[in-house]
Amino acid sequence: MSERKVLNKYYPPDFDPSKIPKLKLPKDRQYVVRLMAPFNMRCKTCGEYIYKGKKFNARKETVQNEAYLGLPIFRFYIKCTRCLAEITFKTDPENTDYTMEHGATRNFQAEKLLEEEEKRMQKEREDEELNNPMKVLENRTKDSKLEMEVLENLQELKDLNQRQAHVDFEAMLRQHRLSEEQRQKQEREEEERETAALVEEARKRRLLEDSDSEEDVPAPAAPRLALRPKPTAILDEAPKAKRKAESWERSVGTLGSRPQLSGLVVVKRTDLGCSTQQSLAPPPPTTQGPMQSGKPAEPAPRTPGASSLSQLGAYSDSEDSSGSN
Repeated sequence: MSERKVLNKYYPPDFDPSKIPKLKLPKDRQYVVRLMAPFNMRCKTCGEYIYKGKKFNARKETVQNEAYLGLPIFRFYIKCTRCLAEITFKTDPENTDYTMEHGATRNFQAEKLLEEEEKRMQKEREDEELNNPMKVLENRTKDSKLEMEVLENLQELKDLNQRQAHVDFEAMLRQHRLSEEQRQKQEREEEERETAALVEEARKRRLLEDSDSEEDVPAPAAPRLALRPKPTAILDEAPKAKRKAESWERSVGTLGSRPQLSGLVVVKRTDLGCSTQQSLAPPPPTTQGPMQSGKPAEPAPRTPGASSLSQLGAYSDSEDSSGSN
């Protein structure tokens, strides 16, 4: 099986190209080509604008009995994108352009009109110089004068460039840097002022809110301190009825009962044994009269300290005796 896509074809030894029959095609045969609109145009039927570069599937044919220096001229058929009206235009090899033929109008193009005007003026000048030698001299004088003006302008531009070449760019950069630093400093100062104003406004607003809240909400009552009983409050109390003491209470004292004047006694936080012995020790005897034979009196012997239970019993007996009296 042979290849489907071949580059070299087989030619038999007895191949004769002249024996191949020629295909006769009409001279005005049309071909379907893909092209873009060469210029801006407007349809005459619906007024639709077709811009340059719009793509079309066009039919191309060779124009009969028209040529430019042996170059054929082609005609293209396209259809309007809105109303499907047929539009035709041809190639213009003389002006390297296209010419509108039927179905649409070409939009205004200033560049093309300017070129046409320049060509027309150049042609008129050549015709005048051909028949009038004085006109030739005038045109040459005008051209030389115009050339001198152009040279003067060019020299002025060169002098200006030379003056600008002596500019101290370092000084310019330094000045620009200083101006930039000043601008940044001003911006920072403005930002600081704005920040301070915002902080002050926030502080005032907070103080105003605090004052409003204090006016609306009552102040909390101060915590009451625990009242401590006064030691002398027992003197203001009314006397209570005394109950008859038992015989054993007279000798020993009441157990578990606290004396009424116990609140008047304050115990120091020192050594309990030493303080008890000092409080129970009898006072030193006072010397009455002159000293005998120049010798001081001897101190009285100390009695051993009694127990707290015996002291409590003695105190109770003294109260009972005072009550009975």
